[in-house]
Amino acid sequence: MTTTTKYPTTNLSLQKVALREISVPAATRVGRHRRPNPSAVMQWWVLTGRTLRSMIRRYELVIAVIAPLIFTVGFYLPLKFVMQLQGIDYAQFLMPIIVLQAMAFTSISAAQMAARERITGFSSRMQTMPVYGAVPLLSRMSSGFVRSVFSLTAALIYGHAIGFRFTEGLNQAILFCTLALVFSTCLSFGADAIGSLSKSPQATSQALTLPQLILGMLSCGFVPETGFPEWIRPFVRNQPVSQFSFAMRDLAQGGVTWNTMFPVLMWSLGLIAVCAPLAYWASTRRS
Repeated sequence: MTTTTKYPTTNLSLQKVALREISVPAATRVGRHRRPNPSAVMQWWVLTGRTLRSMIRRYELVIAVIAPLIFTVGFYLPLKFVMQLQGIDYAQFLMPIIVLQAMAFTSISAAQMAARERITGFSSRMQTMPVYGAVPLLSRMSSGFVRSVFSLTAALIYGHAIGFRFTEGLNQAILFCTLALVFSTCLSFGADAIGSLSKSPQATSQALTLPQLILGMLSCGFVPETGFPEWIRPFVRNQPVSQFSFAMRDLAQGGVTWNTMFPVLMWSLGLIAVCAPLAYWASTRRS
């Protein structure tokens, strides 16, 4: 008596599926399960939105609006009458340095954000995911740019309240704001690099506050160059804060010249050329 061996239906089905998979071209099989093809623009958009929401929760935009008010009151009121005795319209003279100080303050926030993402492990997590290397850095720069716009707008409102005016037309006013945002971007790249290498947001903030104060005080933003001793005037006159303040002051009143703009362009290109690659390296390095 002949015994017929019957295979279970399940085994026969698996065999058919296996044969069918072998016969199907590899390209067709890959098409069924496509590898993820993330968009760098979409990643940037999502991460920027995440960062902005975090800034709103931490009241960073509120602080960005209040900081220029503190600078305006703290610097304008004590020196107003002294400068008037020298025939200086101090509102026009002081406004560029108030804006630049506000932009520098936003760069400290950028450093704190980078340090926070590093110590919480968010940066390491991004490195293990299919995220383009520059996207986290660019998202922080974009959110910092928004913060700078808020701070710049508030500073101009406070400046208008104390008597600051743009007298050279809309184009020069736009260029004034552009220089302020370029200054903020340059400092934000450098601050982001420091924050990405730091292990403490608080220590990062303290480390960046001192250079900001030194460059601000030793500049021609608060007092004319003649108010400094002879031996330090070359440094005061040629450092970037003074050069930006010269150009922005001329843009607001009197009209800017190429001789005033050229040092600002050179400082901007130099700072971006150094700080942007450093920030990218610090953001993408494996900790």
